[in-house]
Amino acid sequence: MIHFTSLPIVYPEIFLLLMTSVVALVGVNATDSRLNLTFWIAQISLAVLALLHLNELQIGLTGYGMGRMVVVDPLGHLLALAGTLATMITLGFARPYLKSRDLLKGEFLSLAMFSLLGISVMVSANNFLVVYVGLELMSLSLYALTALRRDHAVATEAAMKYFILGALASGFLLYGLSMMYGATGTLDIPTVFDAIHKGTINPQVLVFGLVFIVAGLGFKLGLAPFHMWVPDVYQGAPTAVTLLISGAPKLAAFGITFRILVEGLSGQAKDWQEMLIVLSVTSMTLGNLAAIAQSNLKRLLAYSAIAQLGFMLLGFTPTVINVATANAANGYSSALFYIVTYVLTTLGTFGLIMVLSRHGFESEEISDLAGLGKRSPWIAGVMALFMFSLAGIPPLVGFYAKFAVLQALVSTGQQGYIILAVVAVLLSLVGAYYYLRIVKTMFFDEPLDPTPIGGETGAKVLLALNGLAALGFGLLPDGLMSVCRDAVLKALTT
Repeated sequence: MIHFTSLPIVYPEIFLLLMTSVVALVGVNATDSRLNLTFWIAQISLAVLALLHLNELQIGLTGYGMGRMVVVDPLGHLLALAGTLATMITLGFARPYLKSRDLLKGEFLSLAMFSLLGISVMVSANNFLVVYVGLELMSLSLYALTALRRDHAVATEAAMKYFILGALASGFLLYGLSMMYGATGTLDIPTVFDAIHKGTINPQVLVFGLVFIVAGLGFKLGLAPFHMWVPDVYQGAPTAVTLLISGAPKLAAFGITFRILVEGLSGQAKDWQEMLIVLSVTSMTLGNLAAIAQSNLKRLLAYSAIAQLGFMLLGFTPTVINVATANAANGYSSALFYIVTYVLTTLGTFGLIMVLSRHGFESEEISDLAGLGKRSPWIAGVMALFMFSLAGIPPLVGFYAKFAVLQALVSTGQQGYIILAVVAVLLSLVGAYYYLRIVKTMFFDEPLDPTPIGGETGAKVLLALNGLAALGFGLLPDGLMSVCRDAVLKALTT
């Protein structure tokens, strides 16, 4: 164990803050040529940031800084690395989409980077206050991005709903954390863990606070019954912003769920696991059934996200007898693998929507995909890969992600978890229907618009690489799964 007390421990975050400030300054009232410069400064900065996190991930050390309020470990670097790559890919897909709508401004780039900074702070939090600061930095940036189209009534409405419900969720989480302080007398996550295991707590206040914490996390993950904002925000926000919301922030939500519940409150695992099981089954049921009735593709993918995150949450439910229990660690690493690969697939689906969109036309209805197999077979093929992956069809990465979570449940050998795995499989079969309906629309329906598919070459290349990654990680998942498992085990044992 290495202990740091100086600023160099958070040098990736300091670098990101400095470069975000540079992007914000260069992008003020920028002309087209300067906007291109701003875009490439942002992308190069994110690439350097990704290399910094990759280097630290390979070193694999755990350290503390800022008065032990921040923990720097492989789990934090893995989530920050995945979030950085997701933001880079999002900006790559978004550039032609935003440019055609006069939305490619310095504000979009700097707010996207500020949201990533909030994500980096959240996944490295070792204190409840740091969790909240990172959460608000990320959330406020996303609220502003959702309202970027000020003259668009639907986007403004979506931003208002997102802001009001997001503020409510933050209030729930903050109230729960304050109850946790009242029960344990500390804001430090490791000290909360020690207090619970030593019994120096107020159990009634602790359980009361735990309910509010789980509710707040449910809001941020978009789980039923706290999902009300998800479909409206996904549909109303510009697709580039929808991709920002549906990508890297999901990694941050996983990160704070792990930090608070697993690292801090594992002594209360019996209570929060039961709540997570209810949220998981409710989310998979509501998300899959509601998605069947959708005609808007972005809204369908929103309900799909609710179901997918409900499935991911199953990885948190294997019983924790000891914080280093093999079954529990297996479940957490499976959930981490699931969320990383889900974000990868989501980047491709919304990226494809942006490739198909053009000035004055949003390709967001399922009917807009009709005959895509005839208009552009390779784009339709890539979209089919993403749909098959989300449905959990081998050999794509979505199948292995679902298999890993189910294996973690079944390997406990407990009847309740085996029944839960069977329920998850049955609900996934329901979900397969609407994914396959999209494939059927692309390849078997007649095109409504016979014009060829346009779009920038760079976005198309990025889309192809994204599809290959979904296939590659499905065929060879062991490398990424090993990284996830090692990161979780080091987080549990340090």
